[in-house]
Amino acid sequence: MTLIYKIVAAPVFQAAKSAFRGAGVDLSDGFIHFSTAEQVRETAERHYRGQDGLFLVAVEAEALGAALKWEVSRGGALFPHLYGELPLSVVAWARPLPRTEDGGHDFSGFSL
Repeated sequence: MTLIYKIVAAPVFQAAKSAFRGAGVDLSDGFIHFSTAEQVRETAERHYRGQDGLFLVAVEAEALGAALKWEVSRGGALFPHLYGELPLSVVAWARPLPRTEDGGHDFSGFSL
């Protein structure tokens, strides 16, 4: 099982009933942005630095089927993008992503 990760404001994710449709940039870009375990720390630093109240959401990539596309993005790396809604049934877990005193985020409690 390959896990991919979404960082999202906790209230936005918690508002989803049976499927998550995305937030902010996802809605404007037309797909839900995900990161791999190797990419998620840099994603947090680039796009979420200083933000509190975030969730780190782990999703089973294979369960998304053909709606998940691996596309070239930052630095030429392939990033997972979901074209469609995220069924909550394929979410492995969603946990608070703590912010550190310097504005970064603490991933030490996660097995990535």
